[in-house]
Amino acid sequence: MKLSLLIILLVAIVIGDVGFARNQDAKIFSILALTKTKEERNQIANAGIAIDKVYSDSVGFIGTEKEIKQLKALGFELKIADLSQRKRDFPAGDSSFHNYKEVGEALDAIVSQNPEIAQRFSIGKSLEGRDLAGIRISGSSKRDSLPTVIFMGCHHAREHLSVEVPLKIAEYLAQNYQRDARVKNLVDTREILIVPMVNPDGAEYDINNGEYKWWRKNRRPNTDGTFGVDLNRNYGTGFAGAGSSSSPASDTYHGPSAFSEPETQAVRDWVRGRRKTTVLLSFHTFSELVLWPFGHTNDQVPSKIDQEVFEMMGKKMATWNKYTPQKSSDLYLAAGDTTDWAYDELKIFAFTFELTPDSMFAGGFYPGASAIEPTFKANIEPALYLIERAENPYAVLKNQQDPLGLIP
Repeated sequence: MKLSLLIILLVAIVIGDVGFARNQDAKIFSILALTKTKEERNQIANAGIAIDKVYSDSVGFIGTEKEIKQLKALGFELKIADLSQRKRDFPAGDSSFHNYKEVGEALDAIVSQNPEIAQRFSIGKSLEGRDLAGIRISGSSKRDSLPTVIFMGCHHAREHLSVEVPLKIAEYLAQNYQRDARVKNLVDTREILIVPMVNPDGAEYDINNGEYKWWRKNRRPNTDGTFGVDLNRNYGTGFAGAGSSSSPASDTYHGPSAFSEPETQAVRDWVRGRRKTTVLLSFHTFSELVLWPFGHTNDQVPSKIDQEVFEMMGKKMATWNKYTPQKSSDLYLAAGDTTDWAYDELKIFAFTFELTPDSMFAGGFYPGASAIEPTFKANIEPALYLIERAENPYAVLKNQQDPLGLIP
């Protein structure tokens, strides 16, 4: 993709792709760095930049003057636009999005209207003491006895659309339980666990004072006066490896140790405690991608059969949402993320969806409330597919493998 300077500046004004190393009060810019190879993308990621959009000849991110100087010193050609005046009113202009309080209210409404199949739970507390609230959807009263699928959203604060899709999946299942035979069968024969907002502290900060702050991390006070750990670099597999940063100011700061954050500790302990979980989906934005492990290394997962399952499931889901299916590290290396850990430690078939839009042109992290419904509709069939396949993901293979003994 060859972008003229004019197009690049227009893109940058529409949205900045990614948060980079910055103090929360630093002046920020939308930047495109021209790149030719995956190795150059990895070089940028290893400098502490959180890349959320990869073009054929460039990557986009948010940075400060310090990072601009750093990348210029490394020899990258940059296209830059000022973001300091960009403001959005989340409560009014995007009132259809759910803040932390509204997520809890929405979960309570589902439970009160569907008590026979829905129960609210919490997997723990955030750093600032907010509940990491979830909802269980199942027709069975027996816990941890049925094939289980997990949906999670909002590891990254500014990715508000990643809250809405799992929340609407819960609403869809509850609303259609009595009127759709397929949904009823899935709910009666599965446990569906949904945590829409893994990073409530960061999400609340991003919309504080009536403007979006382009915030990515949680709200950990760091020793150098900056804030935040990137929760999706804080998991154990490949911790502190490529595509994460040891600098607390960086938007890909991995934290002082693996699982140092109460949010990732809560996810770890909760998922470890679910003996029947076979499938996990973590929602992010943006870029319209279906991703599977590994992301921290260029290596394939060690099991050839599992690799085939990942590829078949990922490509199948992409036929419905029309996203691009690929192995995570084909974009660039990124260590310490949710799905690598879930598969590596627990052998869960874990996927990441980078939701709508596909680029900065369409709004990037902040596409507006009009994106909620079409994005949900594009992803409900993939979600139902994962719920179906939770009984035995290996059934996607023609030879009906069951190496983990998932079939009773």
